[in-house]
Amino acid sequence: MVQSLIVILGLIVFEVISSVDNAIVNAHVLKTVPEKYRKFFLLWGLLLAVFVMRGVLPFVIVWLANANLSFGDLISLVFSDPERMEASLEHSKPLLLLAGGVYLFFVFLSWLFLEEKKYAFLVEHFIHKQSVWFYALSSLFITLVIYTAVKTEPGLALAASIGATAFFLTDGFRKNAEDKEQKLEKKHLSAWSKLLYLEVLDASFSIDGVIGAFAFTLSVPLILIGNGIGAFVVREFTIKGINLISKFAYLKNGAMYSIGMLGGLMVLESFGREFDFWVAPLNTCALLGLFLFLSVREARLAQKDTHP
Repeated sequence: MVQSLIVILGLIVFEVISSVDNAIVNAHVLKTVPEKYRKFFLLWGLLLAVFVMRGVLPFVIVWLANANLSFGDLISLVFSDPERMEASLEHSKPLLLLAGGVYLFFVFLSWLFLEEKKYAFLVEHFIHKQSVWFYALSSLFITLVIYTAVKTEPGLALAASIGATAFFLTDGFRKNAEDKEQKLEKKHLSAWSKLLYLEVLDASFSIDGVIGAFAFTLSVPLILIGNGIGAFVVREFTIKGINLISKFAYLKNGAMYSIGMLGGLMVLESFGREFDFWVAPLNTCALLGLFLFLSVREARLAQKDTHP
């Protein structure tokens, strides 16, 4: 029970901080629609986010990693005999972890080198100025992973390739979404069109949280609980609006370092390195605490400058 609670806490924290961008985009777009549509989105959007994306996607990922099980058998095992389900996943665990780990580590590298950000450390500014090296380092990283995978188990090489492919597909979609988000605030689109856009965008943002969840546990019920509560908290952030989120200047940094850390853990574990169940939750909570502290300190310094 204690182990499950620690895992769920870690999942909630990770889902919240990895969905910061999602909450920011939602708050921006919802400001341009009437109040009744905002309430509709916050109610039905939450149900779709929890039960459709955070609910269905873990099953799909596990099912794809276990082709020997029918989808019906998978669902039955998950709820009737979770321990047996986890045991049956052991043979496909390295494949699942490597694909997810490569995907998450690419997300982290892309943010570190390419994305505009509030710099928490001077080294972040230096690395961002060397953005051209993202492509070189990414290529070297995936080459090293595939080389190690071929020597360990050839099937792992395909998993690594799938993780890289998934990153570039979702990254392209997100970059396109960022451009459209700027236009949505100005365009006179119907409220329903904007709500549909937010639901599609939420689907892409949920991928990081669901994939990262497998670094915490292979138990689908625990993933459903943790990610579901996290998705609810993200919707609360959306209700409070962008002003609350913007007070925490470095929260996005914490999310990305957490994603990078989880990606690294998943890659190492896929090659046989064992980690205790508390490592991922503890690191995630520690990173959140660090960057919350930096955010609060930044806000206080700014307040002193404004009101000396």
